[in-house]
Amino acid sequence: MQYLRTLLIGSLLVITTGCANGLNSVQKAELDSYEARGLAIQEKSPGAGAALGLLPGGGSFYGREYGFGVANLLLWPLSILWDPISGYDAARAINYNVTKAHIAKLHERDLQELDDQLGSGQLDLAQYTLEKRKVDTKYRAGF
Repeated sequence: MQYLRTLLIGSLLVITTGCANGLNSVQKAELDSYEARGLAIQEKSPGAGAALGLLPGGGSFYGREYGFGVANLLLWPLSILWDPISGYDAARAINYNVTKAHIAKLHERDLQELDDQLGSGQLDLAQYTLEKRKVDTKYRAGF
């Protein structure tokens, strides 16, 4: 009886806290914008995360949520109700974070090139300002 009670309380905690935090609406729009322009990095496949969620703890382990993976492993097959969604959301969140870092690196590289051109006299200040605006627009999320 004590075991069943502990299992029920643990299950309720896992269900009510959620297994992986998905992206908020602004982050989703931003990632979609980068994907549409071919700038997104896909480190993890959301489809694979969802499919692995059908296995005991698979979606959570795939999404690097190891604590939830262990909990979902122990709660399998009940965890099939939420772990595919958790795996999908975690993969999207990982891709978002990797894409943001990649975009920042590309943006910084392009700005450094412009600074070098300005310093060497290849560009005057007016040309530099126009080119900088183009670079900023290129890497801004278009949503």
